Amino acid sequence: MPELPEVETTTRGLQYFVGFYIKIIKIHKYNLRYPIPRKIPIIVKNSKIQSIQRVAKYIIINLNNSHSLIFHLGMSGRLKKTKNRGNISKEKHDHIEILFKNGEKIAYNDPRRFGMLDYCVTKNLYNHKFLKNLGLDPFDRNFDAPYLLSRIKKSNSSIKSLIINQKIIAGIGNIYASEILFDCGISPFRKGNKILKREIPNLINSIKKILKKAIKSKGSTLKDYVSVEGNIGNFQNSFVVYNNDGKTILFGSVKAKIVKKTQNGRSTFYCPYYQK
Repeated sequence: MPELPEVETTTRGLQYFVGFYIKIIKIHKYNLRYPIPRKIPIIVKNSKIQSIQRVAKYIIINLNNSHSLIFHLGMSGRLKKTKNRGNISKEKHDHIEILFKNGEKIAYNDPRRFGMLDYCVTKNLYNHKFLKNLGLDPFDRNFDAPYLLSRIKKSNSSIKSLIINQKIIAGIGNIYASEILFDCGISPFRKGNKILKREIPNLINSIKKILKKAIKSKGSTLKDYVSVEGNIGNFQNSFVVYNNDGKTILFGSVKAKIVKKTQNGRSTFYCPYYQK
């Protein structure tokens, strides 16, 4: 599933379309993860894209008619662009096409159809049912040690489950959680209430550090993800623990193994020797 770095990379790639006028939106499959509202083609017709932003794992397209489109890429979705003018053919799994007046388009492609598209009045964006309960973005200026400590200090849940909880931190998923916790040396199985106050700044630094590196690498491509231009991400080449179970890491003269375990139904990768 695309996480914050992949969604941020997609959002940056779509900036090309800011200022474009939408001729029409074609919805070929209304039944994705949730039914797509039938009003959307009427709302977006002849509108102009004012801005495009990321909120957690959502991509928001703000229009000049005081409405916003809300995309979520689901498990296998991607938004792709084309600069080709003229007859642009629809490809397999292109469920949504945003056609512009100059002949270009954005297509939403999703083989597993687990993504979503909704809309809202722009001024009510952060009250939308999918956004109103989100925690802070890792790059929000208010995401700091006091905030994170207040959200985890009384919890019996594992620290990994806490940092991927979208109501606490918005945008982190399973892949980056493993890398983040290795980076700061914290076991993914430690309870939130067992994380020491002095460890919180290091955890926050690792969250921001790993996500920034992943964004710089244009995200991670494991299966389906590619950028809007069709390019794969490169951060998977920098994974230290994720998908590296059985491999060893050298700590001085000690060779420590990376272990894979199932945690709350998800794969967790970590180094027991290093992560405590």
